[in-house]
Amino acid sequence: MQPAARYAAAIEVLDAWRDGAPVEQALTRWARGARYAGSKDRAAVRDHVYDVLRRKGSCEAVGGPAGRGLILGLARLQGLALDEIFSGIGHAPDPLDEAEREAERDVDAPPLDPALNVPDWTLPLLAPRAPDALADLLETFAHRAPLWLRVNLRRGTREAAARALAEDGLVTQPHSEVATALEVTEGARRLRQASSYLAGLVEPQDLSVQAAMQRVAWPDDGRILDYCAGGGGKALAIADRTRAQVFAHDALPQRMADLEPRATRADVRITPLTSDQLHARGPFDLVLTDVPCSGSGTWRRDPEAKWRLSPQALEELVKTQASILEEAADLVAPRGRLVYMTCSLFEAENEAQIAAFLARHPGWQAGASHCDTPLTASDGFFAAELHPL
Repeated sequence: MQPAARYAAAIEVLDAWRDGAPVEQALTRWARGARYAGSKDRAAVRDHVYDVLRRKGSCEAVGGPAGRGLILGLARLQGLALDEIFSGIGHAPDPLDEAEREAERDVDAPPLDPALNVPDWTLPLLAPRAPDALADLLETFAHRAPLWLRVNLRRGTREAAARALAEDGLVTQPHSEVATALEVTEGARRLRQASSYLAGLVEPQDLSVQAAMQRVAWPDDGRILDYCAGGGGKALAIADRTRAQVFAHDALPQRMADLEPRATRADVRITPLTSDQLHARGPFDLVLTDVPCSGSGTWRRDPEAKWRLSPQALEELVKTQASILEEAADLVAPRGRLVYMTCSLFEAENEAQIAAFLARHPGWQAGASHCDTPLTASDGFFAAELHPL
């Protein structure tokens, strides 16, 4: 595909998204109908679509609300040669009409207000997290997140992992404070085919998550339950750090379908549990609850999530989180701990959720808590410890 044809494909995908299709579904449908598109073409179209979703408000302001307008706005914001994209040649988008050219002449400088690129109703929820740097926080959401890897220390040192990744064409740099973290600075698209990854030396995991996992004093023996395991990334990280028995559970067990081969690759053992097995195998010395949340800390990684979220959906998430805390607390041993995590920046899902739990349970006490933002780590991430008195 020619570069301009990739933009035309992105317009098609964005129109499908605006009509209600989830963005990944829209991308998949386009790819199935475009057998001529190679892997680089598919990656480029995906990048254009996600670049728009990160800066949709700004793109719309200087281009228009439809798929064509959004891509036009993106091209203007990126300072691209518009006539090379909108040429009408081959599969390129049609040339700019007079109204679009008139709008271009009216744009002296693209509006760069980062508040355009998040839903208005979320601004008061984000402001307390960065009271003196809200614009800077919002600006992070307009850019792609870096790729961070967690080194499986049972497989070797971070230095050895970095050397192996370099042999596979991935350039990395270590984080100065998180002992397991490597940032991929070149070659990120090669990871899934890299022998170093396939051999279990590393797993993708964001810096903020790794930092949160490092702050927890995981028991070195006993029993640990990852109650909302999902794909199992945190269970794998726990198992790499401790000799304790690690168990994984998810309300939708199919989410854990890849956990066993990932654990084998990482040389760790994790025992999956169904809901019916939890109480029979408990209580647990530590229960981790990485609960469903708004994902507001990950909006540059998943920009569609911010446009999908509504105040009503947030209210339902808060109720779900409270319910999970109740269920998980019942599985904690008398001298155990409960660790609560979200990838949210909203107080309602974090500090307020912990305060509400303690108000309902005077026999519990709060331990340490911490919230990173994309300004202090890579994603926004909250973690808090609770324990019975």
